[in-house]
Amino acid sequence: MNWIILIIAGLFEVAFASCLGKVKETNGNEMYWWFAGFLACLTVSMLLLIKATETLPIGTAYAVWTGIGAVGTALVGIFVFKDPASFWRVFFICTLIGSVIGLKAVSH
Repeated sequence: MNWIILIIAGLFEVAFASCLGKVKETNGNEMYWWFAGFLACLTVSMLLLIKATETLPIGTAYAVWTGIGAVGTALVGIFVFKDPASFWRVFFICTLIGSVIGLKAVSH
C-alpha cells in the first residue's frame, strides 16, 4: 500500500512542478491561483512522502519519488510546455524509468 502512496506523492510532485511552470507563464490573479495550486500540491506530496517512508526505506522512497517527479515533469514539459524531445532527452528519461523500476525491484 505504501508503494501506491509513494506513486501518488510522485504524481503530486509532477503537479506542483507543472503549477510552477504555469506561474511563470501567467500574471495577475491567474498567477496567484497557479501558485495556490503549487502550494497545495507541494503540501500533499510531502505529506504522502512522509506517510510512505513510515515503512519504506527513506533512500529508496526519496529516489523513487524524485524519479517519478523528474520523469513526469519532463513529459509534461514536452507535451504541455513544448520543451524539445530530442533523442538523448528521451533516452535519459527512459534510463531514469529503468532506475526507478530497479530500485523498486531490489527493495525489501
